Amino acid sequence: MTKLSDTQTIILSRAAQNEDRIALPLPDSLRGGAAAKVVGAMLTKGFLEEVEADMRKGKPVWRETGDGHGVTLAATNAGLAAIGIEPEDANTAPEGDADAPTEEPTPDTPTETEAAPKARTPREGTKQATLIAMLRAPDGATIEEIVAALEWQQHTASRLLK
Repeated sequence: MTKLSDTQTIILSRAAQNEDRIALPLPDSLRGGAAAKVVGAMLTKGFLEEVEADMRKGKPVWRETGDGHGVTLAATNAGLAAIGIEPEDANTAPEGDADAPTEEPTPDTPTETEAAPKARTPREGTKQATLIAMLRAPDGATIEEIVAALEWQQHTASRLLK
């Protein structure tokens, strides 16, 4: 099964509850650039798709395309499968998407355009690098060891590791 962030799971779960699979509104905590980044990743993975929004019928709009037209976000079959929901009718496409293919690739199937995630390496000598090294040690690290090594308060280390 595909690993999703909590935010992606919330978005797809809300969409699954709508008959037309509309994924809007997004969670209140997701705004601006963060919303664009999350939605962009979900569009790239094929979990969401942009479909024409009938603004006259009050459909929620993700972005305007000009001339009074807009698009909304709808969950795809792959998006529903990513949260463990099999669509009732695999041939049913969201409203306004008659030209879309009816078969979606499985979410675990790699595609040619999907690039491997880049490994991030923290800068040397930072508290973050020290913490990561301590946690990656064969025996891990205790809260007390982290507090001593990073000169943190115990509550700070405890909250970080919850």
